[in-house]
Amino acid sequence: MLLEIITNTPLWVWPLLLFLLHRGYQQSKPRNIGPSKLGIIPAIFLFLGAFGLIHAFGFHPLNLALWGLGIGLSVLLHFKLELPRGVSYSPEEHCFRVPGSWQPLTLMLAVFCAKFSVGVMLGMQLAVVDTAAFAATVSLAYGLLGGMFLGRAVVIWQSAKLWAKPAP
Repeated sequence: MLLEIITNTPLWVWPLLLFLLHRGYQQSKPRNIGPSKLGIIPAIFLFLGAFGLIHAFGFHPLNLALWGLGIGLSVLLHFKLELPRGVSYSPEEHCFRVPGSWQPLTLMLAVFCAKFSVGVMLGMQLAVVDTAAFAATVSLAYGLLGGMFLGRAVVIWQSAKLWAKPAP
């Protein structure tokens, strides 16, 4: 059955996986990021989550609400835990210095695996995919995962305000 899943997977999926591995590895190293570029990855993953959700289950308000709840919980978690840590902002260079982290790679792979698994289950036409509980679980999971990227970006953006405050 595994061989059947792999052979029926569209070819574009494998270059996408390689791209995610590459981008995730790049984020494991310290780097400078401009404020406008911080929103690109969250926007991509939030779009992919919403598109995947609507494509798999249709436009259902409850699923979208659960997706939104997941995003909100992830952003709140990042604020509460102050993640990522060690970010600095340079007003002169107008960029953030972000320490390397394996978290983005882990999240990218989690999103990939979740979407791949849901795609396989839909492709196999398993009975569970037609249940409200499955749609609700996937909706919340897509929101939580996509929201992690947004939460990370929001905390980094927020650090610019913290660094820009004059010393008391």
